[in-house]
Amino acid sequence: MSNPHPLAAWLRLTLTPGVSAANQRQLLAAFGLPEGIFAAGHSAIAAVVGAPVARTLLEYTASAAVDAAIEWAALPGNAVVTLGDAAYPATLLEIPDPPVLLYVKGDPALLARPSVAVVGARSATPQGEANAEAFSTALSEAGLTIVSGLALGIDGAAHRGGLAGPGSTVAVIGTGADRIYPARNAALARRIAEAGAIVSEYPLGTAPLAYNFPRRNRIIAGLATGVLVVEAALKSGSLITARLATDCGREVFAIPGSIHSPVARGCHQLIRDGAKLVESAADILEELRLAPPPTPAPDTPVPPTEDDETARVLCALGHDPVDLDTLVHRTSLTPEALYAILLTLELDGRVSRLPGGRLQRL
Repeated sequence: MSNPHPLAAWLRLTLTPGVSAANQRQLLAAFGLPEGIFAAGHSAIAAVVGAPVARTLLEYTASAAVDAAIEWAALPGNAVVTLGDAAYPATLLEIPDPPVLLYVKGDPALLARPSVAVVGARSATPQGEANAEAFSTALSEAGLTIVSGLALGIDGAAHRGGLAGPGSTVAVIGTGADRIYPARNAALARRIAEAGAIVSEYPLGTAPLAYNFPRRNRIIAGLATGVLVVEAALKSGSLITARLATDCGREVFAIPGSIHSPVARGCHQLIRDGAKLVESAADILEELRLAPPPTPAPDTPVPPTEDDETARVLCALGHDPVDLDTLVHRTSLTPEALYAILLTLELDGRVSRLPGGRLQRL
């Protein structure tokens, strides 16, 4: 290969089609740095990964893709971190299949910081998103970096919370680092690239292929000291992340929810299986033997004044999603009177409307 750049051989190794990540690690274990692999010759390579893979690796130069990746890495704020770099996160070396290289947009130093992964449902409840952001903010204030997957719902809320504190946030994505998915999180992704880090093991230009997202979960679990699941259905990618975290010896935490909520059942299953039930960020910090951040003396809050009917509606709402007919029955108010009170509570940010016409107290 003609390109003398230090990244060229690493990129050639990882960009050659038909050479799996397992093959790449086998070759690195046998020959050391990628330059040693390509200098070894067909017979030596074939003895490690077989003749077809050896032939593919030596015949395919991937020069255009290699040059494009080197040019991307040279742009301000971009980096490619390889297994041979001192900046490669040591925690990822503890998982069975660490990525050979990582494309990073943002600050690579965040990958080596103590961190907690915060994951959960894409179709999260408003309370779930509020919990994810509040927990992440508190953990970031305590100096922990928040790791998540840039998905809608809980992931996005976790990243926003991480950005609110000095710990910042790392987004591990299932596309190329030059692509953002979903598009609705484009503005959030720009904030993360400026003040945190976006990380991918996939080549530049990789589209959002479904099978890449469960695989990226091992990086989320591997980077973190522990994993907090905020909301999750029983068949959820968050449970995959939790299982991978357990396999890596990481702590798993879960926030309980309503017994009637589908997105609480995954958390309840985790708790039954041994995950630690948490009600505050302090529970996580205590388990990880980290001190919570100092709490400033709060101003004396002025409690909101509520008339009898508003108080009755809030009591009737409880903390589970509820439909309007049930509220009419619980409060004995007319639908018209109930609508007026609910509208005021919604404008005050104390009630949220959910799909299916249900309402939830915040």
